[in-house]
Amino acid sequence: MRALVYHGPAQASWDMVPDPVIEEATDAVVRVDATTICGSDLHILRGDLPEVKPGTVLGHEAVGEVMEVGGDVHDLRPGDQVIVSSVSACGHCQACRDTVLGQCCGGGGRILGSLINGTQAELVRVPFADFSTHRLPSNLPLDEAVLLSEVLPTAYEVGVRNGHVSPGDLVVVVGAGPVGLAAVIVARLFSPRRTIVVDHSAARLEAALHIGADAAELPGKMIAELSEGHGADVVIEASGEPDGFVLSTRAVRTGGHIATIGAHGRPATLHLESLWRKNVTISTGQVDTSSTPWLMELVRYGRLQVSRLVTQTLALDRMQDAYDVFSHGPATGALKVVLHRE
Repeated sequence: MRALVYHGPAQASWDMVPDPVIEEATDAVVRVDATTICGSDLHILRGDLPEVKPGTVLGHEAVGEVMEVGGDVHDLRPGDQVIVSSVSACGHCQACRDTVLGQCCGGGGRILGSLINGTQAELVRVPFADFSTHRLPSNLPLDEAVLLSEVLPTAYEVGVRNGHVSPGDLVVVVGAGPVGLAAVIVARLFSPRRTIVVDHSAARLEAALHIGADAAELPGKMIAELSEGHGADVVIEASGEPDGFVLSTRAVRTGGHIATIGAHGRPATLHLESLWRKNVTISTGQVDTSSTPWLMELVRYGRLQVSRLVTQTLALDRMQDAYDVFSHGPATGALKVVLHRE
Protein backbone atom coordinates (compact mmCIF):
# COMPACT_ATOMS: atom_id res chain seq x y z
CA MET A 1 0.00 0.00 0.00
CA ARG A 2 0.95 3.67 -0.18
CA ALA A 3 1.41 5.73 2.97
CA LEU A 4 2.97 8.97 4.22
CA VAL A 5 6.13 7.89 6.02
CA TYR A 6 8.06 10.09 8.45
CA HIS A 7 11.82 10.03 7.84
CA GLY A 8 12.91 12.54 10.45
CA PRO A 9 12.41 16.30 11.01
CA ALA A 10 11.13 18.05 7.86
CA GLN A 11 11.19 14.76 5.95
CA ALA A 12 8.17 12.71 4.89
CA SER A 13 7.28 10.98 1.64
CA TRP A 14 4.42 9.04 0.01
CA ASP A 15 6.00 5.59 -0.07
CA MET A 16 5.13 2.00 -0.85
CA VAL A 17 5.04 0.04 2.43
CA PRO A 18 3.77 -3.41 3.49
CA ASP A 19 0.04 -3.74 4.07
CA PRO A 20 -0.90 -3.83 7.77
CA VAL A 21 -1.90 -7.17 9.23
CA ILE A 22 -3.76 -8.32 12.33
CA GLU A 23 -1.13 -8.44 15.08
CA GLU A 24 -3.40 -8.84 18.11
CA ALA A 25 -6.77 -10.54 18.40
CA THR A 26 -8.37 -7.18 19.26
CA ASP A 27 -7.14 -5.50 16.04
CA ALA A 28 -9.00 -4.52 12.90
CA VAL A 29 -7.62 -3.48 9.53
CA VAL A 30 -9.54 -0.55 8.05
CA ARG A 31 -9.42 0.75 4.49
CA VAL A 32 -9.00 4.51 4.70
CA ASP A 33 -11.74 6.29 2.75
CA ALA A 34 -11.02 9.74 4.21
CA THR A 35 -8.29 11.16 6.41
CA THR A 36 -6.98 14.56 7.36
CA ILE A 37 -4.02 16.44 8.85
CA CYS A 38 -3.72 17.75 12.39
CA GLY A 39 -1.54 20.49 13.84
CA SER A 40 0.25 17.84 15.88
CA ASP A 41 1.36 16.24 12.59
CA LEU A 42 3.15 19.51 11.82
CA HIS A 43 4.75 19.34 15.27
CA ILE A 44 6.05 15.87 14.42
CA LEU A 45 7.55 17.13 11.16
CA ARG A 46 9.23 19.96 13.07
CA GLY A 47 10.86 17.39 15.35
CA ASP A 48 8.88 18.47 18.44
CA LEU A 49 7.88 14.87 19.29
CA PRO A 50 11.08 12.82 19.51
CA GLU A 51 9.14 9.69 20.45
CA VAL A 52 8.00 9.46 16.81
CA LYS A 53 10.65 7.37 15.07
CA PRO A 54 11.65 7.52 11.40
CA GLY A 55 9.72 4.94 9.41
CA THR A 56 6.40 5.68 11.15
CA VAL A 57 3.28 6.23 9.02
CA LEU A 58 1.75 9.53 10.14
CA GLY A 59 -1.86 10.45 10.90
CA HIS A 60 -4.47 9.63 13.54
CA GLU A 61 -7.83 10.64 12.02
CA ALA A 62 -9.78 8.54 9.52
CA VAL A 63 -13.06 7.16 8.28
CA GLY A 64 -13.18 3.91 6.38
CA GLU A 65 -14.38 0.36 5.84
CA VAL A 66 -13.43 -2.58 8.04
CA MET A 67 -11.57 -5.14 5.93
CA GLU A 68 -10.50 -7.69 8.54
CA VAL A 69 -10.96 -8.24 12.26
CA GLY A 70 -9.14 -10.26 14.90
CA GLY A 71 -10.72 -13.13 16.80
CA ASP A 72 -11.49 -11.03 19.89
CA VAL A 73 -13.28 -8.23 18.00
CA HIS A 74 -16.98 -8.68 18.73
CA ASP A 75 -18.71 -5.45 17.65
CA LEU A 76 -17.33 -5.11 14.11
CA ARG A 77 -17.27 -7.20 10.98
CA PRO A 78 -15.83 -6.71 7.48
CA GLY A 79 -17.86 -4.22 5.50
CA ASP A 80 -18.73 -1.98 8.46
CA GLN A 81 -18.16 1.74 7.93
CA VAL A 82 -16.41 3.30 10.92
CA ILE A 83 -14.89 6.45 12.32
CA VAL A 84 -11.40 5.65 13.61
CA SER A 85 -10.79 7.44 16.89
CA SER A 86 -7.54 9.36 17.30
CA VAL A 87 -7.23 7.65 20.70
CA SER A 88 -6.85 3.90 21.06
CA ALA A 89 -8.51 2.48 24.19
CA CYS A 90 -8.07 -1.00 25.62
CA GLY A 91 -11.44 -0.62 27.38
CA HIS A 92 -10.38 -2.47 30.52
CA CYS A 93 -7.72 -0.50 32.42
CA GLN A 94 -8.59 1.92 35.21
CA ALA A 95 -8.24 4.96 32.94
CA CYS A 96 -10.61 3.45 30.37
CA ARG A 97 -13.11 2.48 33.07
CA ASP A 98 -12.99 6.11 34.22
CA THR A 99 -13.60 7.15 30.56
CA VAL A 100 -10.21 8.90 30.47
CA LEU A 101 -9.41 7.01 27.29
CA GLY A 102 -6.57 9.30 26.25
CA GLN A 103 -4.65 8.10 29.30
CA CYS A 104 -5.21 4.39 28.58
CA CYS A 105 -2.53 2.39 30.40
CA GLY A 106 -3.35 -0.92 28.75
CA GLY A 107 -1.36 -0.27 25.59
CA GLY A 108 -3.55 2.41 24.08
CA GLY A 109 -3.68 6.20 24.28
CA ARG A 110 -2.39 8.53 21.58
CA ILE A 111 -0.44 5.92 19.64
CA LEU A 112 -1.69 6.09 16.03
CA GLY A 113 0.78 7.98 13.86
CA SER A 114 3.08 8.31 16.83
CA LEU A 115 4.11 5.03 18.44
CA ILE A 116 2.54 2.85 15.73
CA ASN A 117 1.67 3.39 12.07
CA GLY A 118 -1.20 5.79 11.51
CA THR A 119 -4.02 6.72 9.18
CA GLN A 120 -2.41 8.73 6.38
CA ALA A 121 -2.32 5.59 4.28
CA GLU A 122 -4.49 3.36 2.15
CA LEU A 123 -4.95 0.92 5.06
CA VAL A 124 -4.49 1.19 8.83
CA ARG A 125 -4.30 -1.34 11.65
CA VAL A 126 -6.57 -0.19 14.47
CA PRO A 127 -5.73 -1.63 17.91
CA PHE A 128 -8.55 -2.38 20.38
CA ALA A 129 -11.01 -1.99 17.52
CA ASP A 130 -14.17 -2.51 19.58
CA PHE A 131 -13.30 0.49 21.78
CA SER A 132 -11.43 2.64 19.24
CA THR A 133 -13.97 2.94 16.42
CA HIS A 134 -17.51 4.23 16.05
CA ARG A 135 -20.08 3.03 13.51
CA LEU A 136 -20.61 5.59 10.78
CA PRO A 137 -24.26 6.58 10.15
CA SER A 138 -25.16 6.21 6.49
CA ASN A 139 -26.33 9.82 6.21
CA LEU A 140 -23.18 11.45 7.62
CA PRO A 141 -20.83 12.84 4.93
CA LEU A 142 -17.21 11.66 5.11
CA ASP A 143 -15.90 15.24 5.34
CA GLU A 144 -17.93 15.81 8.50
CA ALA A 145 -17.44 12.32 9.90
CA VAL A 146 -13.64 12.60 9.88
CA LEU A 147 -13.90 15.67 12.13
CA LEU A 148 -15.26 13.33 14.81
CA SER A 149 -11.98 11.41 14.95
CA GLU A 150 -10.37 14.21 16.91
CA VAL A 151 -11.06 17.88 16.21
CA LEU A 152 -14.63 18.05 17.52
CA PRO A 153 -14.03 15.88 20.63
CA THR A 154 -10.91 17.94 21.40
CA ALA A 155 -12.81 21.20 21.06
CA TYR A 156 -15.53 19.95 23.40
CA GLU A 157 -13.65 17.87 25.96
CA VAL A 158 -10.41 19.82 26.34
CA GLY A 159 -11.77 23.27 25.51
CA VAL A 160 -15.45 23.81 26.25
CA ARG A 161 -15.92 21.21 28.98
CA ASN A 162 -12.60 21.76 30.76
CA GLY A 163 -13.17 25.51 30.51
CA HIS A 164 -16.64 25.17 32.09
CA VAL A 165 -18.32 27.31 29.43
CA SER A 166 -21.73 28.28 30.81
CA PRO A 167 -24.74 30.37 29.72
CA GLY A 168 -23.92 34.07 29.71
CA ASP A 169 -20.14 33.65 29.65
CA LEU A 170 -17.73 35.80 27.69
CA VAL A 171 -15.55 33.27 25.86
CA VAL A 172 -12.27 34.15 24.15
CA VAL A 173 -10.63 31.67 21.79
CA VAL A 174 -6.94 32.33 21.15
CA GLY A 175 -6.01 30.80 17.80
CA ALA A 176 -8.33 30.48 14.80
CA GLY A 177 -7.10 27.19 13.41
CA PRO A 178 -9.46 24.23 12.94
CA VAL A 179 -9.62 23.21 16.60
CA GLY A 180 -10.09 26.81 17.78
CA LEU A 181 -12.94 27.36 15.35
CA ALA A 182 -14.43 23.99 16.31
CA ALA A 183 -14.42 25.27 19.90
CA VAL A 184 -16.41 28.32 18.77
CA ILE A 185 -19.00 26.05 17.14
CA VAL A 186 -19.31 23.71 20.12
CA ALA A 187 -19.32 26.54 22.70
CA ARG A 188 -22.45 27.98 21.12
CA LEU A 189 -24.37 24.94 22.43
CA PHE A 190 -23.87 26.40 25.93
CA SER A 191 -25.21 29.89 25.16
CA PRO A 192 -22.27 32.19 25.93
CA ARG A 193 -23.24 35.84 25.68
CA ARG A 194 -20.30 36.56 23.40
CA THR A 195 -17.52 34.60 21.69
CA ILE A 196 -14.39 36.44 20.57
CA VAL A 197 -11.64 34.90 18.43
CA VAL A 198 -8.09 36.27 18.51
CA ASP A 199 -5.48 35.49 15.86
CA HIS A 200 -2.74 37.14 13.80
CA SER A 201 -4.12 35.76 10.53
CA ALA A 202 -6.56 38.06 8.74
CA ALA A 203 -7.78 35.15 6.59
CA ARG A 204 -8.58 33.01 9.62
CA LEU A 205 -10.22 35.89 11.45
CA GLU A 206 -12.55 36.21 8.48
CA ALA A 207 -13.22 32.48 8.69
CA ALA A 208 -14.04 32.86 12.39
CA LEU A 209 -16.79 35.34 11.60
CA HIS A 210 -18.25 32.97 9.00
CA ILE A 211 -18.15 30.15 11.54
CA GLY A 212 -20.22 32.19 13.99
CA ALA A 213 -17.86 34.14 16.28
CA ASP A 214 -19.31 37.42 17.53
CA ALA A 215 -15.99 39.19 17.00
CA ALA A 216 -12.62 38.30 15.48
CA GLU A 217 -9.67 40.59 16.15
CA LEU A 218 -5.92 40.91 16.19
CA PRO A 219 -4.49 40.31 19.68
CA GLY A 220 -3.23 43.76 20.67
CA LYS A 221 -6.32 45.92 21.13
CA MET A 222 -8.66 43.12 22.19
CA ILE A 223 -6.33 41.70 24.84
CA ALA A 224 -5.62 45.19 26.18
CA GLU A 225 -9.34 45.86 26.57
CA LEU A 226 -9.91 42.52 28.29
CA SER A 227 -6.95 42.81 30.66
CA GLU A 228 -7.88 46.36 31.63
CA GLY A 229 -11.58 45.53 32.02
CA HIS A 230 -13.54 42.66 33.53
CA GLY A 231 -11.82 40.00 31.44
CA ALA A 232 -13.08 36.79 29.90
CA ASP A 233 -14.91 34.15 31.90
CA VAL A 234 -13.31 31.42 29.79
CA VAL A 235 -10.23 31.56 27.57
CA ILE A 236 -9.62 28.61 25.27
CA GLU A 237 -5.98 28.61 24.20
CA ALA A 238 -5.97 26.90 20.81
CA SER A 239 -2.84 28.29 19.18
CA GLY A 240 -0.34 25.93 20.78
CA GLU A 241 2.15 28.80 20.87
CA PRO A 242 3.92 30.27 23.94
CA ASP A 243 2.68 33.78 23.11
CA GLY A 244 -0.86 32.46 22.85
CA PHE A 245 -0.66 31.08 26.38
CA VAL A 246 0.65 34.38 27.75
CA LEU A 247 -2.16 36.24 25.96
CA SER A 248 -4.66 33.86 27.57
CA THR A 249 -3.38 34.64 31.06
CA ARG A 250 -3.77 38.35 30.37
CA ALA A 251 -7.30 38.03 29.00
CA VAL A 252 -8.88 35.89 31.74
CA ARG A 253 -10.87 37.46 34.56
CA THR A 254 -10.38 36.87 38.26
CA GLY A 255 -11.95 33.50 39.01
CA GLY A 256 -12.00 32.54 35.33
CA HIS A 257 -10.84 29.46 33.46
CA ILE A 258 -8.07 28.93 30.92
CA ALA A 259 -8.46 25.71 28.93
CA THR A 260 -5.28 24.87 27.05
CA ILE A 261 -6.32 23.00 23.94
CA GLY A 262 -3.42 23.61 21.51
CA ALA A 263 -0.56 21.15 21.05
CA HIS A 264 2.49 22.80 22.60
CA GLY A 265 5.87 21.80 21.24
CA ARG A 266 7.86 24.49 23.06
CA PRO A 267 8.01 25.78 26.65
CA ALA A 268 5.53 28.50 27.63
CA THR A 269 6.01 30.99 30.44
CA LEU A 270 3.58 30.92 33.36
CA HIS A 271 3.54 34.37 34.99
CA LEU A 272 2.48 33.34 38.47
CA GLU A 273 3.51 36.76 39.77
CA SER A 274 0.46 38.10 37.91
CA LEU A 275 -1.88 35.17 38.47
CA TRP A 276 -1.39 33.81 41.96
CA ARG A 277 -4.02 36.04 43.55
CA LYS A 278 -6.59 35.81 40.75
CA ASN A 279 -8.18 32.41 41.55
CA VAL A 280 -7.63 31.33 37.94
CA THR A 281 -8.05 27.69 36.96
CA ILE A 282 -5.74 26.42 34.19
CA SER A 283 -6.51 23.06 32.60
CA THR A 284 -4.63 20.94 30.12
CA GLY A 285 -5.67 17.66 28.61
CA GLN A 286 -5.37 14.82 26.15
CA VAL A 287 -8.58 14.25 24.21
CA ASP A 288 -10.46 11.10 25.25
CA THR A 289 -12.97 10.92 22.36
CA SER A 290 -15.52 9.55 24.85
CA SER A 291 -17.84 12.32 23.63
CA THR A 292 -17.73 11.19 19.98
CA PRO A 293 -21.10 9.33 19.99
CA TRP A 294 -22.89 12.35 21.49
CA LEU A 295 -21.21 14.79 19.11
CA MET A 296 -21.92 12.51 16.17
CA GLU A 297 -25.66 12.73 16.81
CA LEU A 298 -25.48 16.53 17.05
CA VAL A 299 -23.67 16.70 13.70
CA ARG A 300 -25.99 14.13 12.15
CA TYR A 301 -29.13 16.07 13.05
CA GLY A 302 -27.77 19.50 12.21
CA ARG A 303 -27.26 20.88 15.72
CA LEU A 304 -23.55 21.33 15.00
CA GLN A 305 -22.86 22.91 11.61
CA VAL A 306 -19.27 21.87 10.92
CA SER A 307 -18.95 21.66 7.13
CA ARG A 308 -17.18 25.05 6.93
CA LEU A 309 -14.25 23.63 8.87
CA VAL A 310 -13.31 21.69 5.73
CA THR A 311 -11.88 24.07 3.16
CA GLN A 312 -10.13 21.71 0.73
CA THR A 313 -10.53 18.11 -0.44
CA LEU A 314 -7.84 16.22 -2.33
CA ALA A 315 -7.14 12.70 -3.51
CA LEU A 316 -5.32 10.52 -0.99
CA ASP A 317 -2.19 10.28 -3.12
CA ARG A 318 -1.81 14.08 -2.93
CA MET A 319 -0.88 13.85 0.73
CA GLN A 320 2.25 15.96 0.40
CA ASP A 321 0.29 18.68 -1.42
CA ALA A 322 -2.22 18.59 1.43
CA TYR A 323 0.54 19.21 3.98
CA ASP A 324 1.68 22.19 1.97
CA VAL A 325 -1.85 23.62 1.85
CA PHE A 326 -2.46 22.98 5.56
CA SER A 327 0.87 24.41 6.71
CA HIS A 328 0.13 27.68 4.89
CA GLY A 329 -3.34 27.96 6.41
CA PRO A 330 -2.61 31.12 8.44
CA ALA A 331 -1.78 32.96 5.20
CA THR A 332 -4.46 31.45 2.98
CA GLY A 333 -7.30 30.73 5.40
CA ALA A 334 -7.13 26.97 4.78
CA LEU A 335 -8.56 24.94 7.65
CA LYS A 336 -9.12 21.19 7.48
CA VAL A 337 -7.83 19.48 4.33
CA VAL A 338 -9.58 16.14 3.82
CA LEU A 339 -8.09 13.45 1.59
CA HIS A 340 -10.33 10.88 -0.10
CA ARG A 341 -9.64 7.45 -1.52
CA GLU A 342 -10.31 7.58 -5.25
